[in-house]
Amino acid sequence: MILLGLILASAFFSSAETSMMAINRYRLKSLSSKDNTQAKRTEKLLGDLDHLIGTILLGNNFVNIFASSIATVLAIKLWGEGSIVYASIMLTFVILIFAETTPKTFAAKNPEKIALPAALIIDVFIKIFKPFVWIIAQLSKNILKILGVKDEGQTNNISSDELRMVVNDAKPVIASNYQKMLLNIIDLEKVKVEDIMIPRHELISVDINNHEEILSQLERIQHTRLLTFDGSQDNITGVLHMRDIVNLYAKGEFSIDNVLTLVRSPYFVPEGTSLAHQLEHFQTQKRRLGLVVDEYGEVRGMVVLEDILEEIVGQFTSNQSEIIEEVTKQKDGSYLIDPRISIRELNVLLKINLSVAKAKTLNGLILETLQSIPKRDISLKIDNVLIEIMQISDRTIKLVKLTKIDPS
Repeated sequence: MILLGLILASAFFSSAETSMMAINRYRLKSLSSKDNTQAKRTEKLLGDLDHLIGTILLGNNFVNIFASSIATVLAIKLWGEGSIVYASIMLTFVILIFAETTPKTFAAKNPEKIALPAALIIDVFIKIFKPFVWIIAQLSKNILKILGVKDEGQTNNISSDELRMVVNDAKPVIASNYQKMLLNIIDLEKVKVEDIMIPRHELISVDINNHEEILSQLERIQHTRLLTFDGSQDNITGVLHMRDIVNLYAKGEFSIDNVLTLVRSPYFVPEGTSLAHQLEHFQTQKRRLGLVVDEYGEVRGMVVLEDILEEIVGQFTSNQSEIIEEVTKQKDGSYLIDPRISIRELNVLLKINLSVAKAKTLNGLILETLQSIPKRDISLKIDNVLIEIMQISDRTIKLVKLTKIDPS
């Protein structure tokens, strides 16, 4: 009976060790926040791994050695000294199956069922064996120091890649569309404002001193905002919101002087700012758009709040027509593309992997690859993509044909 009790004790310590190491820490924190006493006790034990592991190993080794001694004594008493080897082999087999493999496998698959109730017993043993465990821990630390192993504090920080893996592994719990949004939020730190900005040459601006041009632009503009400059397009003075103009019309107070009073001061964003930080800045500054400037203070483009939100939730319905115009699929499987499209957007739409390290747009990537102004009908292969220049006007690429190449 004593031998059976020792084997069961060994199984307890083995399963307790495995379950403590396998339990989900975030699940444990969730249970602790709900005033689960067992979860709180388990979390406290895991906060001091030296004493936890030391106590479990001390108890496990003690019962295993004690069981071995009893088995040896029983074997000698029943069958003589020649049976010691057979008794050792038999005990090893029993301990391996019933005190190690089986309980550890069960604990790994059901860590909560074992760790939470076992925490109470382990806590008692820690208090009993604390002096012995402390001595063992100090001896182990000194041996590790001699071997050159540094005693670095445990950190529970989780990297973005690890967080991405957590989200990917949560497929049964999180709906696929929400999971995709969470992954996009994680990636916001990697994406810079220049990756999604509207390029400088596509921005609509007007000289604030040319009143006739202002009125003309207001009549035909299709955007919600109009940039204003003073003398030179590099000297941006502010932004006009069409909503404010409409309010003037509604009140019957429309005049060029009243329009000029509505010009809002520009908000500049340094090039290289991540979308995660810029989203926070937009929120704190109560802004919806910013002008991206380089290290010399020159305006490179414009970043708007809606584009950052699209990076999280995907393209809004109102922009689908623009995508269709930029990328048109042909019957042979190729695509006619406006080369001004951003490489990031193209990668998402066509499920390809063109590099964004050297250029942000397809046009820029082509020029960077050729290192010269291309001519019509020139073809080039970049990664697993074949690009053929279809149309050029004023030394500018207007249309390209893209064909995906099967890597096999």
